[in-house]
Amino acid sequence: MFRSVCGWIKESRWRRPAAGSKRGQSLVEFSLAMPMLLITMTGMLSFGIAMYNFVVLTNAVGTTVTLLSMSRGQTTDPCALAYTAMQSAAPSLTAASLGFTFVINGSTYTTTSCTAAAAGMVQGASAQMKVTYPCTMAVYGLSVPSCSLAAQTAEMIQ
Repeated sequence: MFRSVCGWIKESRWRRPAAGSKRGQSLVEFSLAMPMLLITMTGMLSFGIAMYNFVVLTNAVGTTVTLLSMSRGQTTDPCALAYTAMQSAAPSLTAASLGFTFVINGSTYTTTSCTAAAAGMVQGASAQMKVTYPCTMAVYGLSVPSCSLAAQTAEMIQ
């Protein structure tokens, strides 16, 4: 034992750091907060990509159905024309993943070729187009099971 000015002090083997020492606190806080921030950031990125695809899909469908409604008498296969126009209007979307449904003058076509629809394209009738596109909303392996984007527009045939 040691003697000090104030009296006897016991010798201690283990000394605690002074009350003001915060060694390692930053590392602990960083390791607790970083996973939450990474999950939030990747979720925002995944949602942003899906929103971008939706905006591209919506704009492309609007442009394509306008072209389809003005192509009366100029094409023998309006669905193939719309499919080609859709590929040009939305180059960032995978063409093989697009699902089409055409309704021309009340007749429904689900393929990308419809030569019989050319006869149904009469002025004043409606041309409707619905396109679906799959999306992937995934954050670190956790994904939304059925994510699908869809855009639908109708116009009068000119």
